[in-house]
Amino acid sequence: MSDWNTKIIDEFRANAGMVGGPFAGAPMLLVHHRGRKTGRESVSPMMYLPHDTDNEIIYVFASKAGAPTNPDWYYNMTSAGDATVERGTETYPVSVRELVGGERDRVYEEQARRYPGFAEYAHKTAGIRIIPVLELTRGTQEGPA
Repeated sequence: MSDWNTKIIDEFRANAGMVGGPFAGAPMLLVHHRGRKTGRESVSPMMYLPHDTDNEIIYVFASKAGAPTNPDWYYNMTSAGDATVERGTETYPVSVRELVGGERDRVYEEQARRYPGFAEYAHKTAGIRIIPVLELTRGTQEGPA
């Protein structure tokens, strides 16, 4: 998986946030997160869904392609409460909030409507886990006081 991720990361950075293959035309970003156990920084490429009206908010989905477990980045981000994203040519900090209930369902259903693979991921995880949805809200870089 890491070689696959490395290729996507390199392509993303070489093409101002655009990638080809199965993700051609899809909104992609790179999420920098710190391991909650190791303390090491990792970078994970993923699709996102932009908020309908607020460009400062995006949603990411801990689908892990329908695997029975959540991805490590989900635990790292929810534990930390923040992360950094590369979106297009911008890099900025974000706060992390997990959506629950109807709010989560509405956002996930919209992603599945736009990208049917996400409906398949939900089908694969039915009865095993509910795929988490995280809301990432753009923060500000704070300088020294």
